[in-house]
Amino acid sequence: MPIIQKLRRSLSSERRSAEVPKGHLAVYVGESCEKKRFVVPVSYLRNPMFQELLSQAEEEFGFHHPMGGLTISCSEDLFVDLTSNLSKQ
Repeated sequence: MPIIQKLRRSLSSERRSAEVPKGHLAVYVGESCEKKRFVVPVSYLRNPMFQELLSQAEEEFGFHHPMGGLTISCSEDLFVDLTSNLSKQ
């Protein structure tokens, strides 16, 4: 099953948080046990570089997160650089 379909199924089973606007999703990013929460547009899911991060996250954590978001194990700096470039496109 493609990664985006798995993600959609996982997100639909999570309770939606009022803090996440429609068309966005919460992700937790960081390499340490303390992760920083980011809210990103779902349009990022179509980007190949973001999909690679999701593939790595799926291998390491699966798509279930007790706080209702995805966990991505990469540096915050890398994630911010990636999302900054995506927002300019």
